[in-house]
Amino acid sequence: MRKRVRARDLKVGMHVILDMPWHQHPFFRNSFVLSSEGDILRILNAGIDEVVVDMALCEVQPPAPVAAEEPEFPEHPEKVVSGQPAWNDGPLIPAELKEAIGNSRISPREKAGIVRKSCLILMERLLESPTAENIHTAKGAIYDVVDLMTSEEDLLKHLLEITSHDYYTYTHSVNVGMLSVSLCKAVFGRSSDHNMRELGAAFFLHDLGKVRIDSSYINKPGKLTDEEMRQMMNHPVYGFDILNEAHELSEECKLVVLEHHERADGSGYPAALREDKIHVYARICSIADVYDALTSGRSYKKPIAPFPALKVMKEEMLGHFQPELFEKFVRMFC
Repeated sequence: MRKRVRARDLKVGMHVILDMPWHQHPFFRNSFVLSSEGDILRILNAGIDEVVVDMALCEVQPPAPVAAEEPEFPEHPEKVVSGQPAWNDGPLIPAELKEAIGNSRISPREKAGIVRKSCLILMERLLESPTAENIHTAKGAIYDVVDLMTSEEDLLKHLLEITSHDYYTYTHSVNVGMLSVSLCKAVFGRSSDHNMRELGAAFFLHDLGKVRIDSSYINKPGKLTDEEMRQMMNHPVYGFDILNEAHELSEECKLVVLEHHERADGSGYPAALREDKIHVYARICSIADVYDALTSGRSYKKPIAPFPALKVMKEEMLGHFQPELFEKFVRMFC
């Protein structure tokens, strides 16, 4: 027998069935037993209001089903904050990623799904525990993902198709990482003058500095005040400092982290750099960063569809970007 159960009523030991497309939830399977409180937090953080529970396979008894008169949950609930992180022990890199990378028997679409989910889990875990050791380990996994993206055209196409549009820092990091690597491939082609692996790591880690920002600002269900925004604008410098302290990434790749909020017209931060004073790698990242921000939903704004977002960037923000790079970015979606 199966029942629908509110996500907030789930307990460890329940066998849940997520009746939704695989790319709309953060797990590798649609049907599984909840093995920890971390699993429940991941369901809540994904904005899933209720799930199907298979009572015959449960190790614990589910509560009564959702009543018909139960009030609706908010469309975009705020990310759940717990006293304990969803990830504590175990490997930083999901085993599924390693298995998928070397598996030539699965289709590009299936591999893309596994790679994307693995990257989301990897970045969520890294941002929960951004030690020098974890940054180094994560960089190695990102290297492998970049190798796949630059060598398998079909895989890259499917990865861009399944980009999710919520705005948690870890999903944004993965979205911007994949979009930026794709744009680099379009801009630089097969040139050997650019270390695509190191660049990819920089793109995925571009918002690393947010780990030093008050989490109430990151998760605030509304626009930031002027003072909160001033604090938030420190995150590029914080990220650059973290990578220096960890002795990770080349100097020019660290500029991705430091300069990805600079704008060609000088309106950006932290240094109000202009045009070619901004490193080309950071200019690439800034386009992907703004696009993902526009196409992602927040509690105070709805997401903009891809092509209207590109139109906004062209008509209202073109002074922010290098035109040649923006044109190549648009062509990625044609």
